[in-house]
Amino acid sequence: MFSRSLLLGGQANRLAHAQLIPRTSQFSTSALLAKAKLPHQKLRYAPTVTELKLGTYTPQSRRSGVIARKKGMSGMWDEWGVRVPVTVLQLDKVQVVSIIKTSSPDHPRLQIGCSERKEKNTTKPMMGHFKAHGVDPKAKLFEFPITPDAAMPVGTTITAAHFVPGQLVDVTATSIGKGFQGVMKRWGFAGGRASHGNSLAHRTPGSTGNINPGRVYPGKKMPGRMGGKSATVLRLPVMKVDTVLNCIWVKGSVPGPDEQFIKVRDSIKLVKHRVFPEGAAVPFPTYIPGQSPPLPREIIAKVGGHDPLIPRVD
Repeated sequence: MFSRSLLLGGQANRLAHAQLIPRTSQFSTSALLAKAKLPHQKLRYAPTVTELKLGTYTPQSRRSGVIARKKGMSGMWDEWGVRVPVTVLQLDKVQVVSIIKTSSPDHPRLQIGCSERKEKNTTKPMMGHFKAHGVDPKAKLFEFPITPDAAMPVGTTITAAHFVPGQLVDVTATSIGKGFQGVMKRWGFAGGRASHGNSLAHRTPGSTGNINPGRVYPGKKMPGRMGGKSATVLRLPVMKVDTVLNCIWVKGSVPGPDEQFIKVRDSIKLVKHRVFPEGAAVPFPTYIPGQSPPLPREIIAKVGGHDPLIPRVD
């Protein structure tokens, strides 16, 4: 048995030795930081905008999108008397909430909010975010990439006059969920025969592969959950703008149910038709009351071309 004095003496020697020769564990924080290859701290850029003023739109400019609420589908008649199915989208108190810093000075982003939310229904972190930027709580937030010349100060209100009748827009929203569906509804399969030898295989997917390689290839179309995913519809024409109701009429269908939040932006696909009508005055970076020319309540797009109800005589 060792005496207490020997144990204490050995402990004192070990403490003295540790003071003379400092040792660092390989699992300590300092050792891990020394071994870790930490990336260089990236610089973040954000345009400084203190005043909202009109600018000049160029083909290289990229305006901010908006958040609208889907109000349902309807119909209208164009200048030739042809009925056009449209979806009504309303801009409900759309504001610029913040300017997002990015790693490139040429690619800033704007955070846009839509529809007011009660303070009691807003979380404390989000409430602090809204108070820091001096805006009311919003029910929905989205970010939109812009060019530096399209930046707007925080608190700017975006109305339906932001869009030009006849222009093309892209809409993005979460599609209506259909639940678990089979291959005939989900993928449009033809299914099996109705009779003549078919037994309990009328709506089955059929073969899912062959003997070689003896497995099912990834991505095979099979039954599963349908809908409930983000969907984008490109190049929808804006048929009408109502500056009082703050609504835009978009030709065609839009993903999602009624009262769904929809992201609407200028079309980014450059193909046969241009994004804006020829000779249109594009409000840039947005429509500014007092600086932009006054607009009537309703502005209807001009389809142009030949009357489709009158046969052409070549």
